[in-house]
Parts: sequence; C-alpha cells; structure tokens
Amino acid sequence: MEEKAKVYWCDFRAVPGTNLLEKLKRLMRHAGIETIDFDKKMAAIKIHFGEPGNLSYLRPNYAKAVADVVKELGGMPFLTDCNTLYVGRRKNALDHLETAYENGFSPFSTGCHVLIGDGLKGTDDIEVPVRNGELCKTAKIGKAIMDADVFISLSHFKGHECTGFGGALKNIGMGCGSRAGKMEQHNSGKPSVDTKLCRGCHVCEKNCAQDAIYFDENCHAHIDHERCVGCGRCLGSCNFDAIYNENSSANDDLNRKIAEYSMAVVDGRDNFHINLVMDVSPYCDCHPENDLPIIPDVGMFASFDPVALDQACADMCNKMDVTNGSLLDEHIHAHDFKDHHDHFTNVSPQTDWKVCLEHAEKIGLGTRNYELIKVQ
Repeated sequence: MEEKAKVYWCDFRAVPGTNLLEKLKRLMRHAGIETIDFDKKMAAIKIHFGEPGNLSYLRPNYAKAVADVVKELGGMPFLTDCNTLYVGRRKNALDHLETAYENGFSPFSTGCHVLIGDGLKGTDDIEVPVRNGELCKTAKIGKAIMDADVFISLSHFKGHECTGFGGALKNIGMGCGSRAGKMEQHNSGKPSVDTKLCRGCHVCEKNCAQDAIYFDENCHAHIDHERCVGCGRCLGSCNFDAIYNENSSANDDLNRKIAEYSMAVVDGRDNFHINLVMDVSPYCDCHPENDLPIIPDVGMFASFDPVALDQACADMCNKMDVTNGSLLDEHIHAHDFKDHHDHFTNVSPQTDWKVCLEHAEKIGLGTRNYELIKVQ
C-alpha cells in the first residue's frame, strides 16, 4: 500500500495568549521544517505579492513569520516571484518591486529582502530539466529561484479561472516560470469570443498585454490568435461569459505543464510548502480586484508534499458551506446550473483541477494519498 503523505493543519481560532502568527510558526515546526539544514543557506520563499487593487493576497505578516522561522534555523530567506505576461504592475522588476512594497512586502515589514526571480525584464531564466516530463522536457525558471539552496512555497489557496484553484502547484509551477516559461505553459490553447454574448465593454481589451483583442463595427470583440499567447487573462475579466476556449484540452494541458514546471523547481533540493486557505476568492490574486470569498476561511496547512497539500486543501474546501451572495452562490442559483459537486469547478466550469494533481502524481512529484494531522 502506498505510504500516505503527512499534511499538517490548524484552524484560524486564536484564544487569548496566542495569535495566528505563532500558530503558523508552530504548524511549520510540527510539519518538520526543522529537519531541513538551513545553516548559512539561501532560502527562496515563493509568494504572490498581489496585484494592486486586490486585497485577498496574503498579509505580509505571514511572510515574516515564515522568514523568522528560517532565520531562527540559520537560513537566509528572501521573498520572490517572477514577472507576469499580462498587463498590470508586475510585468517587470521595477513595477513588481513597487507593487510588493505598496502591498506591504518590504524588508522592514517582513525581515527579509524581496528579489524578482527572473530579473529586470523577465528574461533572466535558466532551462531546468523536467524529470519524467511529457509536455515539457525542460522548464524556463527564474534564475534567482534556482540559485537558492532551499525552496519554500507560501501560497494563498483560492479559485482560478483556468486551473480551478490556485494552490501550491500553481504558485510553484506558473509562479516560478519566467515570462517565457509562462508563455510556454499557456500556449496550449487560445480563447475566442462568442459575439452573441459580447457587450462591447472593452474590459477584455484593457486586460490584454499583447494587443490581441480588437472590435468590429458592431462593437463585438475578436481575438487575434497570431498575437495571443493564451494567458487566459481575458477569460477571467469577462463578466458575460462571452470568452471561451476553443481547445477543450487547453486548461488540462496547462494544468499538466504546471505540474511539470513544479517538478523542475523542487526536484533534487530541500523544499517545504504552506497553503493558507483564507479569503478564498473565486479568481486569482493577479486580478486588480477581488470578489467576495466563495466559502468561509478554512485554516493553515503545511507539508513536504505539495501534491498532498493541494489535495487536502481542495477536499477541505469542498466540505465548506457556500458563502451567501458570492459568485459561487450566484452560479448555483442560475437557471442553467449544472452541479459538478465541486466548489471550484462550479465557479469555473471549464476547469478540472484534478488533472494537475493526477499528472503531478504520475510524474513522481508527490501523492494525492494523505494523512491529515491537526495541530492546536
């Protein structure tokens, strides 16, 4: 019988005399982070700094708690992320650093430096072999991330319009890819527009960094597939479900590539993973806004196995009640609702998050079979 991976978790209760930051540190130690040799080693803490306007990203206080533990164990931590493909304020290192500081991630508030993993313009990457890779034989990863001796992911677990949810693997695989790496992961399929549903609001155009969206004489959007890189940003920005993916396997391929990029990042070095399941917004923190959480806060989770970690978090989320008035609640009460018996797929029906974890398990990144251990 396959051995179960241990996933440790705690809830968000904090009685007088303790606080959530102390609980997070306690969780990390129970999960075994002290078994890693941090002595005089550089530790990359991969986090999402949040797009300005979005308020569901993780508070910098949590990043400081992780950095503090690393320093107590003799390590030299730094916070990191790689530049983005899409229009926004994280597509080059200067804007990205300003965003991180604006959202509270400074050396003064977190106790460690912030480094953008793929350099000034997103071109400072390295090709890393993908063990057992099927879609990607190599992965283009930010060089600063690969230069680190130890890798830690600190992820905000939430919904995602292309992958179902964003957890540890999304944070690692997509997040550590350079701009070229992100393009490689996204290029399996490119979206199109159902002109009958298009309202001509131009929001998709504003969210396209490739100038791939144009409008006809009837003010209906169209997508130039020669320019489009398939990032899916327009899918999440359309409020009228007018944008869809013609390639039904595109999101599945994206999920598989994320698993393979994650393998490239963690393979062969010490790694540790933390998911905070709170403010579970329906879409990614890459959005310059965040919607009402679709479920109540669940807890903090940690494991050496990112696959088991994401599986445990997804399972716990699907046991939670739906938040009244949320996008998930709205979908459930729509006249044409088809129940997928999964909160994340019910938010984004074109997605199947299980594909990522199944592929990750297949290539040897981890296991979906886990033992959940509660820490007080």
